[in-house]
Amino acid sequence: MTDTTSEQQADIAVVSIAQPLETIADELGRSFAEYGFAVIRDHGIPQDLIDRAEAKSREFFALPDGVKRAYKLEGGGGARGYTPFGTEKAKGAEVFDLKEFWHVGRTLPEGHQLAEFMAPNIWPEEVAGFEQTFFDLFAAFETAGLRVLEAIALHLGLERDFFAPTVEDGNSVMRLLHYPPLGDDAPEGAIRAAAHGDINTITLLLGAEEAGLELLTRQGDWRAVDVPPGALVINVGDMLERLTNGRLRSTTHRVVNPRGEAARRSRYSMPFFLHFRPDYVIEPLASCIGEGQDAPEPISSHDFLMQRLREINLA
Repeated sequence: MTDTTSEQQADIAVVSIAQPLETIADELGRSFAEYGFAVIRDHGIPQDLIDRAEAKSREFFALPDGVKRAYKLEGGGGARGYTPFGTEKAKGAEVFDLKEFWHVGRTLPEGHQLAEFMAPNIWPEEVAGFEQTFFDLFAAFETAGLRVLEAIALHLGLERDFFAPTVEDGNSVMRLLHYPPLGDDAPEGAIRAAAHGDINTITLLLGAEEAGLELLTRQGDWRAVDVPPGALVINVGDMLERLTNGRLRSTTHRVVNPRGEAARRSRYSMPFFLHFRPDYVIEPLASCIGEGQDAPEPISSHDFLMQRLREINLA
């Protein structure tokens, strides 16, 4: 595996999802098959909501460490509330990532059949408007994600709404990420997010305009992901790769440490990890299994998630 300069860009699709999905489905599919990544414009998430969410995120992470740690839920696998700096490790990594984060999950009505899989959200009292802001952003992310899934279904030759019931009331999680300025006390070899693949179905990422996000190509090169202002980065997660038997790739990616002035300032982003329902059984699509080709065994979305959370030190 070789490193490349940050100026090199992966040839990933950049498309508007405001146009008819039939016109872009195969371009998205090509990009997901080759790189596991695509960039979408005109995603429908209002800019004023994004601006409000970024302000609330910064306000929370600026709170004293002791205040933030009061929102860490022991035994919750980091699924809700605060996860402190120095906690998460990428699978196989020897040192922790240089980040802290907050998780917002789905809010289910009392007595819902899937309530056992999803803990209630908690909200920081110190940040006014935090709950409503991120409740609204969660819903907007989900709407955008469903449109991307419709395009993926069209590319795969499925009914346009194939994915709708698979993700209805899914265990999706929105992460508010803060990468603090780089300090001299960071462990040797630590970076903001070590090489990893995402667990979920697809990820939608806000806030990737600042340099640092890189993906690993089939050739073993690290390539920077170039993001136009206001666009969303989309990447395939392990669950969708498993469902398509590898036809769509869950690509290893990372966030590298910046140099110069950028190293002395924080970096913020907001990924939305769109998940299948916990009771959805991930069984490779028959159309994605070639003659004589092996396919992974069926597994529930929940069992797959827990398996992977243990691998990254969150469960």
